[in-house]
Amino acid sequence: MPAPTRSHGRLAIGASVAPRELMTSRPRLARAWTARVVTLFPDLFPGPLGASLTGRALEEGLWQLEAIDLRRHGVGRHRAVDDTPAGGGAGMVLRPDVVDAALREARAGLDAPVIYMSPAGRPWTQARAAALARGPGAVILCGRFEGVDQRVLDAHGAVEASVGDFVMTGGELPAMALIDASVRLIGGVLGNRASVEEESFAQGLLEHPQYTRPADWQGRTVPEVLTSGNHRAVAAWRREMAERLTKERRPDLWRAHEGADGGEDHSSRGADSSGTTRGT
Repeated sequence: MPAPTRSHGRLAIGASVAPRELMTSRPRLARAWTARVVTLFPDLFPGPLGASLTGRALEEGLWQLEAIDLRRHGVGRHRAVDDTPAGGGAGMVLRPDVVDAALREARAGLDAPVIYMSPAGRPWTQARAAALARGPGAVILCGRFEGVDQRVLDAHGAVEASVGDFVMTGGELPAMALIDASVRLIGGVLGNRASVEEESFAQGLLEHPQYTRPADWQGRTVPEVLTSGNHRAVAAWRREMAERLTKERRPDLWRAHEGADGGEDHSSRGADSSGTTRGT
């Protein structure tokens, strides 16, 4: 019999499964899509990946997540993981021997691309997320400080990936974004497959605006076409809105959609198809 909850004013506290137990309380699954993240902060995971649809899918074994602690592979009495940059300069760089040991652990038994979250990486796209979702998973390296020694990236054939044109303090949040974008495309994770096909970027365009009840809210009404019952007219309106938004907000996507610059980069193959992320 479960323990009764205790009331604390408007809050009720009861027993629940901690999100981290979704990672640590079960053996490795043989055929599940697998993300192994090499990080100095393993306790950050699963974070938001342990909630909502990705968390439920994690609990159901549709995918699995492991965090490899980079510090365990540090050298010396203080488990050092970094050193000063060759040639001088500010900050520290993650050592190749330390990162190599961690990546070897992460890659054991998993034939998947190695992705390094880096501001210098190629942008992560919906096409790359879909390609990664079709594979066995990914080994994701989260950078810190001034980055990672290039030699170990080259040795492991790491693909550098970016989630945007900005710099973050570490690669953990970008790694979560990359994983979320791919996991949601795994069969069985989303209940409505049509929502995947209609959402932003699926057709190379931004998504059209969405509306719901009430039909009149603070004097603002739902566009009449959406309540007309004319499915052909609704589809045409949504297409028109998607094209208009894409032209206004993302002219780069619009040019790609029109084929002016050869379209979206769908050339990803093998390791490259896993994509790379820019925000470290």
